[in-house]
Amino acid sequence: MKVQQHDGSIIEMDKSSVEGLDVLNHSTSHLLAEAIQQLYPNALFGFGPAIENGFYYDIDFGDITITEADLPAIEKKMKELASKDEKIIREQLSKKEALKVFASNPYKVELIEGINEDITLFKQGDFIDLCRGPHIMSTGQIKHFKLLSLAGAYWRGNSKNKQLTRIYGTSWWSEEELQSYLHLIEERKKRDHRLLGKQLDLFMLSEFGPGMPFWLPNGMIVRQEIEKMWKEFHYRYDYMVIDTPIMLSRELWEISGHWDHYHENMYTSMVDENEFAIKPMNCPGSILVYKNSLHSYKDLPLRYAELGHVHRHEASGALNGLFRVRSFTQDDAHTFVRRDQLVDEINSILSLYDEIYSLFGLDYKIELSTRPEDDYIGDIEIWNESEAILKEACEKSGHEFKINPGDGAFYGPKLDFKLRDSMNRIWQCGTIQLDMNLPERFDCFYIDSNGEKVRPIMLHRACLGSLERFFGIIIENFGGAFPTWLAPVQVNLLPVNNNFHLEYAKELYANFKSLGLRVNLDDSNDKLGYRMRNSQIRKIPYTIVLGDHERDDKTVTYRKYGQQEQITVPVNQFLKMVQEEIKERKR
Repeated sequence: MKVQQHDGSIIEMDKSSVEGLDVLNHSTSHLLAEAIQQLYPNALFGFGPAIENGFYYDIDFGDITITEADLPAIEKKMKELASKDEKIIREQLSKKEALKVFASNPYKVELIEGINEDITLFKQGDFIDLCRGPHIMSTGQIKHFKLLSLAGAYWRGNSKNKQLTRIYGTSWWSEEELQSYLHLIEERKKRDHRLLGKQLDLFMLSEFGPGMPFWLPNGMIVRQEIEKMWKEFHYRYDYMVIDTPIMLSRELWEISGHWDHYHENMYTSMVDENEFAIKPMNCPGSILVYKNSLHSYKDLPLRYAELGHVHRHEASGALNGLFRVRSFTQDDAHTFVRRDQLVDEINSILSLYDEIYSLFGLDYKIELSTRPEDDYIGDIEIWNESEAILKEACEKSGHEFKINPGDGAFYGPKLDFKLRDSMNRIWQCGTIQLDMNLPERFDCFYIDSNGEKVRPIMLHRACLGSLERFFGIIIENFGGAFPTWLAPVQVNLLPVNNNFHLEYAKELYANFKSLGLRVNLDDSNDKLGYRMRNSQIRKIPYTIVLGDHERDDKTVTYRKYGQQEQITVPVNQFLKMVQEEIKERKR
């Protein structure tokens, strides 16, 4: 496949590569914009990038409201334009010339004014767009695409700017690939954690607390199992678990820098004539714990772990089930280390992450997010050194990574962990942030071998990110069918006939419960087939049918969720199998 590169040269690109698919999708976003221009001549265009397995374009339609009912007509126009097989032509011009070309579009003008080099444009037919490229050679190669959905998106991601209409789509090299992806999207909809959360009685949301989830009894069981696992791993890796106050004074947040950088997203209240804030992050509390005692160089590294409940005032339009909330629990940890311990400590954290993510069958990739262009604290020299240390740690541990320029926290660079689930989606969860600035602002120190005060370096890290978001991810990852160790109900007992088999079912219920199994006895008068289906709907790992043979032979006949086969074994054999599965946290 020939592609026109941004420098004007023509290159060959493999259609099967990620890069090749990105080029196709980016070119399709331009085709979308061309169609919009013809259908809605007054529309103004913002960004139109390729994203994983698709593309979007942010568009200002002015006073016109676009709905998903309009997408088929836009698609039809795109196909009409693609059939013309227009050549996609690259042009280079000066900044002054580009400003003239896009004088009627304030969004493009703003982008051009931020560029300090010659400008590249791409043309197809009567449509011109500001773009670096690369692109395919002509629109005739765009054949298998689908517009998927609409969303609101603030210009440049800033809620102070105008909200534009974002149109999402996907484009593929063959009809087979397109249909396969559309099928995957339908499967993802079936796994929507909001639907499964309601169906399985896991969590609820209320208008009395927007963005503040309620954990229902079934969901609380899953949460407690995750917390139990989390604590076991952290104790094994020599972390000390702490708990810090949910509300602290404004003065603390001013020292940390959060007040200047984050106070618009913080909930505040007056206490004894002083202003306090509910914590949006846990790090200042951990620093106060560190400063509570005098530390020697021999004490380091000191690892404080906390399941800290935090609140952030997210925009109401951004709230999304458990994925974007205002009240959540971060699985935070803050480690204070000597400079010579940094690389080894980061490698230890990476090992911990490997173990935890593998429990859930989640692969990941790492991004190194560097210093923001502005709105950061500390000296650039410290930032450069911190970024080099994170890079060295990744290289030494053998973990591949890519650079994500300008996306670091305001107090330091970070490693972001992008998880891939069973539906091939990418999620941002874990992070490791290297911070030389907050220990300076809080005057943290330890005593070195010469009896001198030395600044420790602070590592902020979260593996799951937040329990709420991670819970939403694993609901969808497992489709609500949790592994036995996580399942709210692990075993469901179904006596065939209560007159003859209920007594044996009660005996097993008491036995299983005494051994710590989460067991349910369905002794309703519904037909066995209905109770069996209900057990499958509830996605219970093991459903046991108890009839004459099971009662007389002291056996159980079980069926695993998602399977048709029914297996009869002695009770002790069944218990051994299930207990081993739970103990080893098998998937």
